[in-house]
Amino acid sequence: MGMSKRRFIQSVSAVTALAAAGAKAADGRKHYDLLIVGAGTAGIPAAIFAAARGASVLVVEVAPVIGGTLLLSSAQICAAGTRVQRQMGIVDSPEEHLQDLMRISRGTIDPTIARLVTDNAADTIDWLMEKGYELLPGYPVHGIAHEPYSKPRYYWSAGRGIAILEVMRPMFMEAVSAGKVDLLLERRAVEIQTEASGAVSAVLVADSGGKHNAWRARNVLLASGGYASNPRMYQQFSGLPKFLDGSYQFAQGDGIGLAKSVGGYVRNADKFLTNFGVVLATTKIPSTRLANTVFHPQLRQPWEIYVNADGRRFVREDVPSVDAREQALRFQPGRRHWVLFDQAVLDRAPPILEGWSREELEYAFRMADPSFYSGDTIEELARATGLPPATLAATVEGYNYGVHTGNDFFGRRHMPIKLQKAPFYAIRHQGTSITSTAGIAVNDRLQVVRRDGSAVPNLYAAGEILGAGATQGQAFCGGMMVTPALTFGRLLGERLIRLA
Repeated sequence: MGMSKRRFIQSVSAVTALAAAGAKAADGRKHYDLLIVGAGTAGIPAAIFAAARGASVLVVEVAPVIGGTLLLSSAQICAAGTRVQRQMGIVDSPEEHLQDLMRISRGTIDPTIARLVTDNAADTIDWLMEKGYELLPGYPVHGIAHEPYSKPRYYWSAGRGIAILEVMRPMFMEAVSAGKVDLLLERRAVEIQTEASGAVSAVLVADSGGKHNAWRARNVLLASGGYASNPRMYQQFSGLPKFLDGSYQFAQGDGIGLAKSVGGYVRNADKFLTNFGVVLATTKIPSTRLANTVFHPQLRQPWEIYVNADGRRFVREDVPSVDAREQALRFQPGRRHWVLFDQAVLDRAPPILEGWSREELEYAFRMADPSFYSGDTIEELARATGLPPATLAATVEGYNYGVHTGNDFFGRRHMPIKLQKAPFYAIRHQGTSITSTAGIAVNDRLQVVRRDGSAVPNLYAAGEILGAGATQGQAFCGGMMVTPALTFGRLLGERLIRLA
């Protein structure tokens, strides 16, 4: 299952020692078969499988350790037609998986990318499990964190991202120690060099002291992750500030700049989507997360109402669909909303924040923590939150009418009590995303392509650098960030990248 802190530190130290040895062995005059920028979810399997084919591999990683976003990812994965499904009597197929992705994304997912994932994901999960990856009891499941699949094809481990890294690290380290893979840690790829024909031929790499070295390679794979920790790029591609400080710190978008410099381009920024909102700890940007809210009616039926910056309800609060809530928030000002309730709800309903007691909620309102507001009247609450008083009062009156008559304007079914007992409360929620939506365009061989569709010779990309818009569309499809990265890294190393 999960790795102990001591074992993890020991493994990190071993990788660092091997990286130092690799740095000494690596020779700027050596012509590698494959140079990989990024030792994360896609880069590690690409190196493992390429080395197994006999390729000479150089991996350049800006962080002091390998792992990338696996070091902090919850790491849900998905696949249809796996051995574990068959053992459980689950009849499933890649085609059914693809159709589910098209349904959940409403046709916004990249069909080429999606099919490449679904056709090959089962082999990836089977490989992980052969090497020791352990599922949580009862998995695979349909999923609940995101819109559920029609069949159980959603896999998870108690060790989360570390569990996947723990499986791959020994194979990667073995290849490094055997001299099949050279590893350079704390090195930043700063330039892609090309021949007169436009074919990629080398990567200029800078060390922490600013010294540069050009490493030649027949093929270059950009697996350096997204831009989710780069506030400027995040706002550029999403149109929103980076409110939440929860992304991998080295996700600075380096690979996007490298790909663009040789003709690649960015697509899918228009598919930006946030979750339904988190409670931020501060008013600073970015802020840490203070709490998660139980919005799933399958886990807790809502007693509250949700209002936007105009003071109006905008979604049926007890709608079962996760995607319906997220899509509703997509059209609200600032992707922000307030959860509103009264003293009777606070007294009688299960606490709405995960892991919070009623007393902790009361304390947050009493101390006027950021994102927590109260007032003796609806108008006073409106002034505290900055919402329009008359509109907010009308919204509450309209909801109470629905409770009284059983005819809610939004079709809501769970309406236990009116909101009428002072004081009144509101918790501000901010829609956020910790992943990168936009990404570099590739073809069905994962070659970086220009706007005219032609491939940049010798240049490939995999992982979050492709963007969630390609691998999920304008939706959150469970497992469709980590699964494509692992699968594409494996495919590139195993057969897609030319060695001669």
